[in-house]
Amino acid sequence: MSALTSLDHPGLRDRRSTGESTGATPKTAAVKQSAAAPKAAMKRGGIHRIAGAIFRIVAACMLVVAALMFVFLAIGPRVLGYQTSTMLTGSMAPLINPGDVVVTVPTSISDLQVGDVITYHIPVEDQRVETHRITAITPAADGQVAVQTKGDANNGVDPWIATLQGETVDKHVATIPYVGSAIRALREPVVLNALMYGAPAVLVVGMLASIWGTKPDGTPGASGARRASEMPGPSGTPGTTTDGTPGTTGREVSGDV
Repeated sequence: MSALTSLDHPGLRDRRSTGESTGATPKTAAVKQSAAAPKAAMKRGGIHRIAGAIFRIVAACMLVVAALMFVFLAIGPRVLGYQTSTMLTGSMAPLINPGDVVVTVPTSISDLQVGDVITYHIPVEDQRVETHRITAITPAADGQVAVQTKGDANNGVDPWIATLQGETVDKHVATIPYVGSAIRALREPVVLNALMYGAPAVLVVGMLASIWGTKPDGTPGASGARRASEMPGPSGTPGTTTDGTPGTTGREVSGDV
């Protein structure tokens, strides 16, 4: 009877009520925190998905551009017969600017006309390759053809007469802007080293972005489920233990009846 009497004591009821009301606030905060955790995880997952998508798009574009460049510069001349060269000076501006790629096709010398732009070896100095416009065509005594050329941006004609050798000469048919500058930049040692060591780093970043970009299902993981199972329910109501079996919350009082 003493145990039953102690349970009904006003001081004990007050202390128990005070303890239950005091513990309500931390439990509510824990519930709110656990509810906000999946939202934060979904937000982080959304950022990772966006970053991964942007990376994949950029990588795909770079691969497409690299493949097109390889086909245009390496396979095209062998299959289609055209030639490519990079313009180094501005003598043919604005038609051809420094850094542009000049595309030429072999053309019969007998078909040349004044005004055609040709690529040929100059007959003086280092016999470098020049791309200039024909201003005059003169048949030579031995049946060959001599041409006078001029750069569009130059004030006067070139100070030589070039005798074209062979049966064909490369004639300008197209200009690809800026590609030559990109090719020259890729040949720089600094750029080559950056590509050599940067490509593996980009690959690793892509793999990590793919892993981080996995779409979350919105449900808590194993640790979140365990924390939720260990969280006590409202005071005085059955809760759930870590093994999933019903239990009780609050203090347990035992005594002889």
